[in-house]
Amino acid sequence: MVRTQIYLTERQRDELSAIAKTEGKKQSELIREAVDRLIDQSGRSRREVVLREAAGIWKDRTDLPDFKTTRAEWDRG
Repeated sequence: MVRTQIYLTERQRDELSAIAKTEGKKQSELIREAVDRLIDQSGRSRREVVLREAAGIWKDRTDLPDFKTTRAEWDRG
């Protein structure tokens, strides 16, 4: 692990401390869990954006073979 220092507001620190006591975890563990959730959510969002942007990027290309015809030829053979 890499040591990282962060600044929290007093309210954030107090709430985090209360949650840690309630759950029986260290504050650092809760912070790592929260960061992991943020990374997972962000990753899903980024993947969805990339897929949306990529959808249909070849629709107007005229230099590509006719895939339906090519596939039909494969199915015959």
